[in-house]
Amino acid sequence: MNEISNGIPASSLDGVCWRKSVRSNPSGNCVELAGLPDGGVAVRNSRHPGGPVLIYSRGEMAAFILGAKNGEFDDLAI
Repeated sequence: MNEISNGIPASSLDGVCWRKSVRSNPSGNCVELAGLPDGGVAVRNSRHPGGPVLIYSRGEMAAFILGAKNGEFDDLAI
Protein backbone atom coordinates (compact mmCIF):
# COMPACT_ATOMS: atom_id res chain seq x y z
CA MET A 1 0.00 0.00 0.00
CA ASN A 2 1.23 3.50 -0.81
CA GLU A 3 1.78 6.09 1.90
CA ILE A 4 -1.61 7.12 3.26
CA SER A 5 -2.10 10.87 3.32
CA ASN A 6 -4.82 13.44 2.70
CA GLY A 7 -5.87 13.87 -0.90
CA ILE A 8 -4.71 10.49 -2.20
CA PRO A 9 -6.92 8.72 -4.77
CA ALA A 10 -9.35 6.27 -3.19
CA SER A 11 -8.00 3.60 -5.54
CA SER A 12 -4.70 3.76 -3.61
CA LEU A 13 -6.41 2.23 -0.57
CA ASP A 14 -6.45 -1.44 -1.54
CA GLY A 15 -8.61 -3.76 0.53
CA VAL A 16 -10.52 -1.16 2.55
CA CYS A 17 -14.25 -1.61 3.03
CA TRP A 18 -16.16 1.60 2.28
CA ARG A 19 -19.47 2.12 4.04
CA LYS A 20 -22.09 4.82 4.40
CA SER A 21 -24.85 5.57 6.85
CA VAL A 22 -28.16 3.77 6.45
CA ARG A 23 -29.64 7.29 6.64
CA SER A 24 -27.71 8.45 3.59
CA ASN A 25 -29.37 10.00 0.57
CA PRO A 26 -30.67 7.28 -1.82
CA SER A 27 -29.53 9.35 -4.83
CA GLY A 28 -25.91 8.70 -3.88
CA ASN A 29 -25.03 12.10 -2.44
CA CYS A 30 -23.31 10.98 0.73
CA VAL A 31 -20.05 10.50 2.56
CA GLU A 32 -18.42 7.09 2.78
CA LEU A 33 -15.98 5.98 5.48
CA ALA A 34 -13.40 3.21 5.68
CA GLY A 35 -11.27 2.00 8.55
CA LEU A 36 -7.54 1.89 7.81
CA PRO A 37 -4.97 -0.65 8.99
CA ASP A 38 -3.23 1.96 11.17
CA GLY A 39 -6.51 2.79 12.97
CA GLY A 40 -7.23 5.92 10.96
CA VAL A 41 -10.44 6.63 9.09
CA ALA A 42 -10.66 7.49 5.38
CA VAL A 43 -13.50 9.71 4.11
CA ARG A 44 -14.63 10.13 0.50
CA ASN A 45 -17.52 11.56 -1.51
CA SER A 46 -19.72 8.73 -2.84
CA ARG A 47 -20.34 10.67 -6.07
CA HIS A 48 -16.59 10.55 -6.77
CA PRO A 49 -15.48 7.11 -5.48
CA GLY A 50 -12.06 7.38 -7.10
CA GLY A 51 -11.58 10.96 -6.02
CA PRO A 52 -9.50 12.37 -3.21
CA VAL A 53 -9.69 10.86 0.26
CA LEU A 54 -9.40 12.72 3.54
CA ILE A 55 -7.66 10.84 6.36
CA TYR A 56 -8.47 11.38 10.04
CA SER A 57 -7.17 9.79 13.21
CA ARG A 58 -9.58 7.91 15.47
CA GLY A 59 -9.35 10.77 17.96
CA GLU A 60 -10.29 13.33 15.33
CA MET A 61 -13.26 11.24 14.21
CA ALA A 62 -14.38 10.71 17.81
CA ALA A 63 -14.27 14.48 18.44
CA PHE A 64 -16.29 15.17 15.28
CA ILE A 65 -18.92 12.54 16.09
CA LEU A 66 -19.26 13.77 19.66
CA GLY A 67 -19.62 17.34 18.40
CA ALA A 68 -22.30 16.25 15.93
CA LYS A 69 -24.17 14.37 18.64
CA ASN A 70 -24.00 17.44 20.87
CA GLY A 71 -25.50 19.65 18.16
CA GLU A 72 -22.38 21.72 17.49
CA PHE A 73 -23.02 21.65 13.73
CA ASP A 74 -26.81 21.95 13.70
CA ASP A 75 -26.62 25.52 12.40
CA LEU A 76 -25.02 24.18 9.18
CA ALA A 77 -28.10 22.08 8.37
CA ILE A 78 -30.54 24.98 8.37
